Amino acid sequence: MFRNIVKTALPVPRRTVARGFATTRARRDVEGARIASLDTFTEEENMIRESVQRFATDVVKPKVREMDENEMMDPSIIKGLFEQGLMGIETSADHGGSESSFTSAIIAIEELAKVDPSVSVLCDVHNTLVNTVLRKYATEEQKAKWLPQLSESKLGSFCLSEAASGSDAFALQTRATKSGDDYIINGSKMWITNSYEAEIFLVFANIDSSKGYKGITCSSRLRIWASKFAKKEEKLGIRASSTCTLTFDDVKIPAANIIGGEGKIAIEILNEGRIGIAAQMLGLAQGAFDLAVPYTYQRSQFGQPIGTFQGMAFQFAEAATQIEAARLLTYNAARRKESGLSFVKEAAMAKWWASKVAESTGVEKYWRDSKIGAIYEGTSNIQLQTIAKFIQKEHS
Repeated sequence: MFRNIVKTALPVPRRTVARGFATTRARRDVEGARIASLDTFTEEENMIRESVQRFATDVVKPKVREMDENEMMDPSIIKGLFEQGLMGIETSADHGGSESSFTSAIIAIEELAKVDPSVSVLCDVHNTLVNTVLRKYATEEQKAKWLPQLSESKLGSFCLSEAASGSDAFALQTRATKSGDDYIINGSKMWITNSYEAEIFLVFANIDSSKGYKGITCSSRLRIWASKFAKKEEKLGIRASSTCTLTFDDVKIPAANIIGGEGKIAIEILNEGRIGIAAQMLGLAQGAFDLAVPYTYQRSQFGQPIGTFQGMAFQFAEAATQIEAARLLTYNAARRKESGLSFVKEAAMAKWWASKVAESTGVEKYWRDSKIGAIYEGTSNIQLQTIAKFIQKEHS
């Protein structure tokens, strides 16, 4: 669906200068080009939001409770995501994708999370991590091999975390040893999203631990049973999203499948992924708010809807403001990323705040789903550490 959307931006009207002080050089430099708010989206982005809303409401919502109780993603949901063009949002049309903006991906993640954060994170990891690694670092031959499959039919999984390598992403124990034209991988990965349903895996392993991040490599591989599912986690929240432990025992990877050589793919990609998780937590918080608040205007006590009592009305106002702040932080980080500006601090701020706001929901499933927001793609403390480093650099 989305790959057929015509990419046309909304026309930007010329702003008339009405006051004398507005004729300064700064104003003249931008005269004729309105400075848009963070609520300004292109026609394509608005169409994507509307389309994802319909898909989430019509296709995902009827299956949410069953998937949560069964701890299993319905295969028809994954198939529907591919059919809607939601699994290659930024990928070029030449590789089967929708060739849309990064903000479009963030919009899709937010809208899916309003209905089911489990479906949202499946789409998020596939787009902002797996697809992004290949788009940014793969050779043209590798892109031609993997991206069409990831756009059209095969779910991707990003295999980075380990028992001793969570927040410390460079402490990988999984090893990749060169053997002729191949690499032999040994080790294990924990808490791997999408791993139960995925057919394409990006596996991070250490070639030379003495080199720090420069010794880490990433390889792509199709599902083969030389790697084993040691455990499928039973979780408090996002239960329909699979989270597994994987083991690799002498798994042979062709050298042609090594993506990007040896370097800092992992940590760089996580900076983009944090904006995706911020969008997931933002959508979760908005979804819970939209579900809970209308009831308070339907139920009456003492002759008036309970939502009109000051004690509740002020809580709604505070919650709405917190959600709006999360939205502005998230889309600011997304637009900065698109514009080629530094966005690492802004991504950390967005993820940290959005996850805090999401945890304040009192709606049962949404609350359970919110807890992971403070953990994956870097814990809340890691986000604060990142922000603090930028503050130190700016002010010392």
